[in-house]
Amino acid sequence: MKNKQKKKGNKRLDLSERIQIEIKYSQGLNLGEIAKHLGKGRNKSTISREIDGRPRKGFGKYQAYQANCRAVKREESRGKRDRLKNEDIRIYSQVNRGGNGKVKNGCEDLRPYLARRHTRRQKKGFRRAQKAERAILPSIDDRPKIVEKRKEIGHFEGDTIVSKESKPRLKTLNERSCGVVLIGKTKDGTTEECNRVALERLTEFPEEYRKTLTQDRGTENFDYKPLEETLGISCYFAHAYCSQERGSNENLNGLIRRYFPKGTDFSKVSDEEIMRVECLLNNRPRKRFGGLTPLEVLFMKTGVALKY
Repeated sequence: MKNKQKKKGNKRLDLSERIQIEIKYSQGLNLGEIAKHLGKGRNKSTISREIDGRPRKGFGKYQAYQANCRAVKREESRGKRDRLKNEDIRIYSQVNRGGNGKVKNGCEDLRPYLARRHTRRQKKGFRRAQKAERAILPSIDDRPKIVEKRKEIGHFEGDTIVSKESKPRLKTLNERSCGVVLIGKTKDGTTEECNRVALERLTEFPEEYRKTLTQDRGTENFDYKPLEETLGISCYFAHAYCSQERGSNENLNGLIRRYFPKGTDFSKVSDEEIMRVECLLNNRPRKRFGGLTPLEVLFMKTGVALKY
């Protein structure tokens, strides 16, 4: 038996077909009738996608010429990246094309002067997740939904900032609603040390404003029960390799890196220096608060005043 070969029709609609769709659709024909009228093996699902829920008449109705222009534009840009239209962005992109800290083509590598000081840009998901789950921990999925709204005080995020140059590291905490920052230095990366700093700093908040703490699944955070028992707080854990679930804390760490860049030996950083950075961040006017600082927002909402 000879294999029957199906003749393939035009994959994409052309302008003449779109004009027919506009006319027949405005006349009240349904999608199946329009597809049958076009022939060429057209299916009503094709017509449905083309019309995209637009009304038959009036404002927003399906218009063949506009639809065809959009289709042509999509086809021309298929597989192409949008050009950087903003001059400042183009300059920033040029900076990121520098050459590993060396002079390249007569130009100095300017990336070390950027706020985040990345040596090279990395694609999303460049790290491979070795294990999705390493322990049975309270999931962020079970965290009260009100935490996401940032409406009430008492919901914290936590993380640690490490350095290859030293065992000591920084334990960082931030309150999601008012943006208050708490930073403390640990002697090492053990659970005991991380819990010690978290306990010391979070007790500065009255118990009614200690509700939840969300951290990542680093082993230093696994022994969370002492925090819950001592602080009366509920601990939750973000999914593995999902730093975006603690976006505020990740942003905070980026701000702290401006003062203590990668490679900083935290054993040589004094508590006074750390407290100075914390004070600067807590007195930094925020756009989302209309120019108010985190400390001002905290005091307005709770009457609690952190002193430096």
